[in-house]
Amino acid sequence: MSSKKFETAAIRSQLDRSQYKEHSSPIYLTSSFVFDDAEEMRASFAEEKERNIYSRFSNPSTSEFIQKICTLEGAEDGFAFASGMSAVFSTFAALLKSGDHIISARAVFGSTHSLFSKYLPKWNIDTTYFQIDELDELESLIQPNTKIIYAETPTNPGLDIVDLERLSKIAKKHQLILVIDNCFATPYLQNPIQFGADIVIHSATKLIDGQGRVMGGIAVGKKELIREIYLFSRNTGPALSPFNAWVLSKSLETLSVRLERHSDNAEKLAVYLEKHPAVNKTTYPFLDSHPKVQVAKKQMKRGGNIVTFELKGGIASGTQFLNSIQLCSLSANLGDSRTIVTHPASTTHSKLSEEDRLAVGITDGLIRVSVGLEHADDIIQDIDQALKNVKS
Repeated sequence: MSSKKFETAAIRSQLDRSQYKEHSSPIYLTSSFVFDDAEEMRASFAEEKERNIYSRFSNPSTSEFIQKICTLEGAEDGFAFASGMSAVFSTFAALLKSGDHIISARAVFGSTHSLFSKYLPKWNIDTTYFQIDELDELESLIQPNTKIIYAETPTNPGLDIVDLERLSKIAKKHQLILVIDNCFATPYLQNPIQFGADIVIHSATKLIDGQGRVMGGIAVGKKELIREIYLFSRNTGPALSPFNAWVLSKSLETLSVRLERHSDNAEKLAVYLEKHPAVNKTTYPFLDSHPKVQVAKKQMKRGGNIVTFELKGGIASGTQFLNSIQLCSLSANLGDSRTIVTHPASTTHSKLSEEDRLAVGITDGLIRVSVGLEHADDIIQDIDQALKNVKS
């Protein structure tokens, strides 16, 4: 972690100024870079000289974004991707070989679950799931060919909290690579590397961008592991575009301000929902009713911007609620400046079986709210009027 405070590092970690002495970093919209002579070109390709060659490998705009995330996460190195899922896939593809085994928290994003269940088995890579609240049983799942332990925290969409310190001790004891998806928390609210994670992944499309403009992903962590991810990605081509990298780097300058407002609004909404008669259950990491609230407060600065609640009446009530929304957006995205409501069972996690969904708390009546930056009173008013149209 940088010696500077988060807010300062997020703003002042910039590329060196060019001959034009620009105050704000420019965008380097170029596919390739030129060499002074044949020897410089040879030495660059041989990696005897560190410099930009081709934007699929590296680009100044992308490098600034990577540098910032590494500084904010306390990581040694990183690589940026075209999307969060390309970061997830490339990390596993780079670090695993045929016959290897993954242990993953059962509560993972729907596309990540599809990767584990449908695609990695084609290369003879299997996954065993563990329940987040049963870490004592995790060691019994470790096999001779286990290489990676993977988890999201907070989870999507159930907002379960993984005890990073305990998980790290297990990984280190068995010399396994611990990979943590930190998308919901961002580097501002949580730094998994401080608790022992080896690799941290973000879907930068979400809160890091913060305004629903561009897609991107990033993996940061130990230099030797990132080296393998870089070599895989250099050859397979999932690199982040320079333009998106520039947008995301600028977005980091306001991340702390945005997350404070997001968290303020989310806490107010969660308190309101917890008392609403149409709601069975409300989940938010910093609510006293959350079963892992003490763990959340140990490893997170604030509770984040996601609130989930379960409507009485199941899928019919969920449909009525979504159709009654007026101000908030109906979208599968999250982390936007605009509040978004989603029904995970029919959208983001619809490819999971009912058994798999229920195992991680995704009931037919579960609603996920990505709380935005509007005034909290307006967000609550819209959700209140929509709840009045729900017939439980």
